[in-house]
Amino acid sequence: MTRILKIGLCLTTLWFSGAIEGAEFDEDVSALAEAAYEAGDYETGLRMFETLAGQGNARAQFNLGVIYHEGKGVIQDYKEAERWYRLSAKQNNPAAQFNLGILHDTGPSPLKDDKEAFKWYSLAAQEGIAEAQANLGAMYAKGQGVLQDYKKAAKWYRLAAEQGIAEAQTNLGVMYATGSGVTEDIVFAHMWFNLSSSLGSEDGLNKRKTVSNHMTQNEIAKAEALARQCIKKSYKNC
Repeated sequence: MTRILKIGLCLTTLWFSGAIEGAEFDEDVSALAEAAYEAGDYETGLRMFETLAGQGNARAQFNLGVIYHEGKGVIQDYKEAERWYRLSAKQNNPAAQFNLGILHDTGPSPLKDDKEAFKWYSLAAQEGIAEAQANLGAMYAKGQGVLQDYKKAAKWYRLAAEQGIAEAQTNLGVMYATGSGVTEDIVFAHMWFNLSSSLGSEDGLNKRKTVSNHMTQNEIAKAEALARQCIKKSYKNC
């Protein structure tokens, strides 16, 4: 998963749910910055964020990271994005930690650094950021920036899958289909593929079709019943 946590249609949607307490925007400045961005006045909004960020406001620092990461109203600058994310991340902002992971995972050289990506994904994952949990699972599964460990991969995939991350559900299904890090179980593989496909994953849909070719009708019926139960439980303890 390479999407970043970022500014939405208005800046009030920017702060990832479950982020650190404190570091609240001054309401008046926040409203002005939001209005400036909605009106396309990026220069004014940027100036406001720079003022707040310079005062150590973690949320403003994160916002600046996103702005430079995406090049919205500024020339795209990954190094500048990394600088602001890092300042925010050091204040225990898990959204900034996750985006730092993205930069080091997928960014251009010399930013690309698997060990740094693993470090920042780990911190964000421990704070419950679902996308970070999914990416951390992938790093363990591939041995990217860390020793390969399928059990830990399955653990982090499961945590992300329980938060409704379709890619993690698909990958957890693969773990069950191949017996990697979990006991091989084609019924549970089908269940997770089915769940991810219900969230729009074409990969999950294709993999569900593939495993179905190796299952009895009773096994498929059981897997489908488990998927329905899992949805009712909001993907928890499935």
